[in-house]
Amino acid sequence: MSENGETMNVKRSILVDGMNAQQYYEALIARDQRFDGAFFVGVKTTRIYCRPICPSRRPQMRHCEFFRLAAAAEVAGYRPCLRCRPELAPGNAPIDTEQKVVGAALRYLDRVEEADQTIPELATAFQVSDRHFRRLLTKQLGVSPIQFMQTRRLLLAKQLLTDTNLNVNDVALASGFKSLRRFNSLFKERYRLSPTGLRNGSKKTAVSSSECTFHLSYRPPFNWDTMLRYFRRRFYRGAELPGENQYSRTVRIGALKGWLIVENDPDTHSLRVQVASDLLPGLLTLVSRLRRLFDLDASPDRILATLGPLAAKNPGIRVPGAFDGFEIALRAVLGQQISVPAATTIASRVAERFGEKIDTPSPDLKCMVPTAAEIATVPLGELRKLGLTEARAATVSALAKAVASGQVNFLNAISWEESIRKLTEVPGIGPWTASYIAMRVLGWPDAFPHQDLGLQKALSVTKSSDALALSEKWRPWRAYAAMQLWNSLEEQHEISNHLR
Repeated sequence: MSENGETMNVKRSILVDGMNAQQYYEALIARDQRFDGAFFVGVKTTRIYCRPICPSRRPQMRHCEFFRLAAAAEVAGYRPCLRCRPELAPGNAPIDTEQKVVGAALRYLDRVEEADQTIPELATAFQVSDRHFRRLLTKQLGVSPIQFMQTRRLLLAKQLLTDTNLNVNDVALASGFKSLRRFNSLFKERYRLSPTGLRNGSKKTAVSSSECTFHLSYRPPFNWDTMLRYFRRRFYRGAELPGENQYSRTVRIGALKGWLIVENDPDTHSLRVQVASDLLPGLLTLVSRLRRLFDLDASPDRILATLGPLAAKNPGIRVPGAFDGFEIALRAVLGQQISVPAATTIASRVAERFGEKIDTPSPDLKCMVPTAAEIATVPLGELRKLGLTEARAATVSALAKAVASGQVNFLNAISWEESIRKLTEVPGIGPWTASYIAMRVLGWPDAFPHQDLGLQKALSVTKSSDALALSEKWRPWRAYAAMQLWNSLEEQHEISNHLR
C-alpha cells in the first residue's frame, strides 16, 4: 500500500491545514466559527473580501478566491467587507500577533544552540525591533531571553553534576558555558552552592570517560514499544538502529560527530541516554533534539481527554519527532507514492551512498544521514541510480537546496500555516508531504495528513475530505489521532502475518 495519496502535479490551492479550495468553500457555507481568522474569501463579482462567518449571502464557488491573510486579499485588489469587518477576525488583533511571536520564540529558544541566529537577528526575522522583541518575551515569560537560556543551561548542569561522573569542566562545557569561571559564578549566584559542593553532596566521583549517561524524564504512560516499531519500519540503515528494546544512531551537531544509545527506564519514567564523549559540547542541543524525537513533553492526560475512545486502549502513543528536520523531510519525499518498506530501502541507500562515514562501537552504525548541503550538490543522475524516478530526484534536490539556502527553515516558524506554505513552494511537495513534515519536524500537534490512504482506510472512508471532516472532533491533537490510526493498521497487519 502506498504511504500517501499525493500526486506530483497536485493543484497549489493549499493555504492552511492542507485544505483545498473546495474544503474552504464548505467551511464558508457552514459559517464555521473555528475558521474565523484562518482564511478570508474574496468575491470576484463585488471585489470585496470577507471572513468565513460573514452574514452576507453566500457567493457561488466559481466567484470565490481564498486567502490566508487579509493583506493578501487587499494586494489582490479586494476591499474589506463593511458587515463582517475583517479587521476584527481572530489573529489580527495585536494580542494575537504577540502570542504568535512569543510562541515561535519559545520554539526557537528551545533550539537556540543549534540555530545560527542571535536574538536581534531573530527579532528581525519576526519583523519586530530587538527592543520590542525582548519586551514581548519578558512580558509573556516573566524573564528575559538570556535568563531563560541561562536557566536551561544551569538545570542541565545540575542534572549532570548529580547523575553523572563528569568532571566540572566537562559539565560546564556540556551545559553550554564557554567559561568555567562564568559557570561557577552563575551557579553559585542562583543556587547558593558551588558546582563542586553539589558534586560532593551527590557522592559522585569525577572521572574522564569515553561516554556519558543521563536520563530524560517523561509523563507516563509512554508506549516505548510502539515508537520503536514505528522507527523500525522507517529508518536510515547504517545511520540508525531501532532494535527491540533500544534505539541507536549516529549524531552530527555542527562540527561534532558521535553516537548515542537510548533505552526506556519505566521505573523512573525516563529514557536512559548514553552518548559518546565527543558530543559533550553539544549536549544541550542533543537533549533538546531527543526530547523532540521521542515527544517527551507531551501531556497524555490532556490528549486522552480529547481523543476519547480512539486512544483509550493505548493512551501512551506519542508522535515520533525528528532528530534532524531535513532527514525526516527527505524521508517524507522518498516515501511519496511507494510503500513504507520500499521508501526505507531507498533512504538507506541515500545514507550509505552519500553519508559521511564514522567509527562507532556498533558495526551496524557506520555513516551519517547526509545534510541538505551535501544532497544539494549531488547530480540528479546519481540520485536516480538509487531507485528514484526523475520527478522524485528533482524534488529531493529542490528540497535540499531550499533547506541549505534557508528558504525552508525548520527552527523558528512563526506559524504552522506559513511553514506549510513555504514547503509547498518546493516543486513536488504537496499537502500530504507538508502535513507530515509539520507533524514530525515542526511538532504541530494538530497536523493531520488527511490525504494519507492509510488514514482513510483506518477511518473506513474513501475521500480525503471525509477523513478531514471526521478528524475535527480530535482538534487540537489530530497528530496523535493520526498515530493511533496508523498504529491500529500496523497491529492488524502484524496479527494477519502471525495468523499466516
